[in-house]
Amino acid sequence: MTVNPVEVVARAQGLGKHISAPSGELTILDGLDLQIQAGEAVAILGASGSGKSTLLGLLAGLDSASRGEVWLCGRHLAGLDEDGRAALRAGRVGFVFQSFQLLPTLTARENVLLPLELTGNSDAEVRADEALERVGLTPRAGHYPRQLSGGEQQRVAIARAYAPRPRVLFADEPTGNLDEATGEHIIDLLLDLRRESGAALVLVTHDPRLAERCDRRLRMHDGALSAMA
Repeated sequence: MTVNPVEVVARAQGLGKHISAPSGELTILDGLDLQIQAGEAVAILGASGSGKSTLLGLLAGLDSASRGEVWLCGRHLAGLDEDGRAALRAGRVGFVFQSFQLLPTLTARENVLLPLELTGNSDAEVRADEALERVGLTPRAGHYPRQLSGGEQQRVAIARAYAPRPRVLFADEPTGNLDEATGEHIIDLLLDLRRESGAALVLVTHDPRLAERCDRRLRMHDGALSAMA
């Protein structure tokens, strides 16, 4: 019997990020190696300013590395310009942010619908409605972000991220702006949808409840990653 190798949806090799500061060059990431397998949930923890969000941006092709290489969904990012990276992410990569990042002039439904329409999904409206129903927001579909609570806004953001059926979802402090009870609900939703969709979930968090429920936990310190027990 032939065993298929585990699919790697994101990989970094020798990844480095340096920025210029008044005191000289500042190292954010230093020779980092990482592999994210299809369907797994990986939590990245560390002190503020340790480079966690920078790593997420590099893995997703939102930023360029100073050195090293990144592969995303099987493509080498070094050979792609900004438009090429955006095209690669479309429909394959989802994002959830601490500050929700919803467009204030669009309703909840329109916010979920937008990325589906941009990628030309023929069943965009059906997918948007299904995603909102899955996060329990069908009754709020016509509301604007300002009319929604923080937890509801984050549920819209999660619906928007999962509606295109991505292969990997990046989440940056998804419970950071929420109270404990709401944050617990968001944790349940993120992990349930990850299991249902089969998408990998890579998240930066300070929330130990969320980290404990992931398959792997990694700590960022001095620009490097180490596994946690």
